[in-house]
Order: sequence, then C-alpha cells, then structure tokens
Amino acid sequence: MKFGVSTWLWESPFQTSTAELFPKIKEMGYDLVEIPVEDPSLIDGQKVKRALRDSGLEVSLCGAFGPSKDLTSDDSKLHQNCFEYLERCFELGNILEVDFLAGPMYSAVGKARYIPVEQRKIEWERAVKNLEKVCKMAQEFGLEIALEPLNRFESDLVNTAEDVMRLVKDINHSAAKVILDGFHMTIEESDIREAINTVGKKLIHVQISENHRGVPGTGLTPWEDFANGLKDVEFESK
Repeated sequence: MKFGVSTWLWESPFQTSTAELFPKIKEMGYDLVEIPVEDPSLIDGQKVKRALRDSGLEVSLCGAFGPSKDLTSDDSKLHQNCFEYLERCFELGNILEVDFLAGPMYSAVGKARYIPVEQRKIEWERAVKNLEKVCKMAQEFGLEIALEPLNRFESDLVNTAEDVMRLVKDINHSAAKVILDGFHMTIEESDIREAINTVGKKLIHVQISENHRGVPGTGLTPWEDFANGLKDVEFESK
C-alpha cells in the first residue's frame, strides 16, 4: 500500500509552481502526492511530470466540482462545462501516467437541498446518463473514474457506500470505480468496516483524515475498523 498527501494541505489551487513542494513531501516520507485539479490551465503537465520524477514521487489526481460543473443540473451548459473540464483532466492524467481520476463528479459540491423524491429521481437519472458518457471518455484515455460519496452537508445525491454502489451499478460501465474518504464516512456511515466491504473490489483509492479534518489518530474515527475493512477487501493502492 502506498501513502500519499494532498497538496491542498499547503496551497489552492494547484499550479505548476506548487511542484516546489514535492521534495518536502518526499522528505516527509510519502510515496505519492495527490494533486487536486481545480484549473487545468494552471498546470504544465510536462513540468510537473519532471518534478515528480526528480523527487521520486508517484501521483494521483482528483477533480474539483463547483457550481459551474454539475451533471445533474437542468442547464445542459453546466454538463458541457463538466465534460470539457474532465477531458482536460484526463489529458493531464495521461501526461502524468495515472490510472484514474477521483472525485464527486456526479454533481456540484455544496448542493445539499431538501427536494421532492421525483426531482431527486430526475437528477439521479441525469447523473447516471452523464457519467456513462464520462466513463466512455475516460476509457478513451485508458483511465477509470473513482466516484466519491460526500457527507449530507456537501451533497444531496450520494452520501454513503451503499449510495455510491447503487450509482456504479446503474452506470454499468467497467470504468466506474469508487473512492472512500474517512472524513465523510465518520458522518454518514454507521459501520465503517461494513461500508468498505459494501464497496469491495470497486474501491481503488482511499482518502483519510480525522472526523474533525485533523491528523489521523487525534479524533473519533475507528481506525482499527477502517484498517480491517481494507484488509477484508484486500485493498491495494493503484
């Protein structure tokens, strides 16, 4: 298993110059750096690739999905914004030689409303239809996508392991996989080990922080259950 750290701990948005952090990250003992791609135009993939090679780090990518990129919206322009953004992320992924792009790409982050069941069904079906397209795009680049459940204060569509597995099954494409984040899980899951087992072999990436977004081990997260869940599904970093 490889251990990494997100550059969000130091800087947002990531840009080419953020790669100056890589030697420090390596010196801290990490195997990998996670790059959140907020604005692909700020990132020179070739320069970042050289900086990774020089520092001896591997890399993973996650996406950022604000109100202008929403695959569940009534406005098809927001769908197109998301498709164009994801295509640029996939292009960067090919340059950096990653296997997947992670994130809650099914909807805009922060969209947490109380809506009628019928409207929720409409938005779910939009997410499924549009993510089928995203999976096909990812496959053309030789990549997979890792869909991330968020807590109820950040998403009203996918909050739990059970939710994300229903989404993956409805998408029904081999490129659709899952990422789980311990922070969101401590809010939404009643049993973290069981949640990890619910996802099983679809789990290709894990993010961890405490329930208060702090250093693991300083809060309430049941890390033994988390570790046992990963052992149950024989999780390995991609």
